[in-house]
Amino acid sequence: MSGQSITDRITAAQHSVTGSAVAKAVCKATTHEVMGPKKKHLDYLIQCTNEMNVNIPQLADTLFERTANSSWVVVFKALITTHHLMMYGNERFIQYLASRNTLFNLNNYLDKSAMQGYDMSTFIRRYSRYLNEKALSYRLVAVDFTKMKRGLDGVMRTMNAEKLLKTLPIIQNQLDALLDFDANPNELTNGVINAAFMLLFKDSIRLFAAYNEGIINLLERYFDMKKNQCKEGLDIYKKFLARMTKLSEFLKVAEQVGIDQGDIPDLTQAPSSLLEALEQHLASVEGKKTKEVSAASRASALSSAVSTLANTGMSFSRMDEKEKQQALEEEQARLQALKEQRLREISVVSNSTSTSASPSTLSGKSVNTTVAVDLFAVPAPTTNSMPNLSSDLFDLQPAFVPTVQSTPAISTSASSAWGGFPLHSAPPSTTSSAINVDFDAVFGGKSTAPEYRTASAYVNLFSVLMTSVSSLDT
Repeated sequence: MSGQSITDRITAAQHSVTGSAVAKAVCKATTHEVMGPKKKHLDYLIQCTNEMNVNIPQLADTLFERTANSSWVVVFKALITTHHLMMYGNERFIQYLASRNTLFNLNNYLDKSAMQGYDMSTFIRRYSRYLNEKALSYRLVAVDFTKMKRGLDGVMRTMNAEKLLKTLPIIQNQLDALLDFDANPNELTNGVINAAFMLLFKDSIRLFAAYNEGIINLLERYFDMKKNQCKEGLDIYKKFLARMTKLSEFLKVAEQVGIDQGDIPDLTQAPSSLLEALEQHLASVEGKKTKEVSAASRASALSSAVSTLANTGMSFSRMDEKEKQQALEEEQARLQALKEQRLREISVVSNSTSTSASPSTLSGKSVNTTVAVDLFAVPAPTTNSMPNLSSDLFDLQPAFVPTVQSTPAISTSASSAWGGFPLHSAPPSTTSSAINVDFDAVFGGKSTAPEYRTASAYVNLFSVLMTSVSSLDT
């Protein structure tokens, strides 16, 4: 089955309506598409774990609900999403998982809908057991072994003997659960199980690196331990050798399915002479007769083993360095994209501002001015028989100019009375045939009704003007 199902779309729509963006992202990450969860949805959920206003129990419960789905694809992707958040999300996510009494109860899970469902159900059960064990490890030691500090001053290298003997078995149990996934290259046939295998591969590298450093610390302290501690330590070291062999087989599968060989560490077994020296020391502490081993020979075997394991530990750090570099490059690319987006936004705002301030400054664009109407422009002359009132008014201008030189009030009132046609001032006329107009008669100055005088004034004025125009034409 490929593509999002109708159920996926309906579920996402329901969460959109309820306003639960986190639940919607979980549904998007766990669709019925036979492919790993999309990076954009995983990145969003990782960011959610870093937000203090996000309810982590609700996020986890939403993932648990998805594991109750009948489709193996949805269940598997819910486990992958959970694992991804445990690895890359805020620590409070794994803290909450560790605080729960139960996580995934999928020991009897089986999808009978198709043959592939039978095959994938097996790996779902194994995968869920590993995630349960990973959360349990955190509950027991309050630290994620895959994230702890490593090196000469790392957590496992500086741990005291008593605590070390209690911690190493916890790492062993988690590594056992991981290696029990036990997938062959022929079984890694789809994007879902491949995504799970990749996360397990990364966990195996980091988990074994912590395991390896704990063993180095154990060997350096072994010959100074008490009898019971030596017995526990020897048993732990023997189990370590067995798990190193199983991990080598796991890494071979990783190489066959296309994981970069540069990411796969070199596992070199410690010399067998060290194991003999450890067994002989325990026998001597218990009072048993055994072959005497010189201090120089014992020191040489120990030094050789520690050096070999240290080199192995260094090879484990390559993947971490590569992943950090990749994360740094992704962050730089993201910042560059944000910078370019910001520059584009500033450019758009700048262009919009300049356009509103001065349209003529737009380069390469024409401004349509045909729709603009100049209310104060002189109308163009027409070809009909109507008289040109504007020119006639200009000719009549001297008759309206009183003896006072300044006439702003008259020109303003006349302009507004004619709806904005400008009455340009003309130079004083020297003609003696001026037209005398009785303003009181025209504007009804002797009337006592101001509301009627205003209307009749315009009528009388128009009659006088028409009479004047006629006389001028003749």
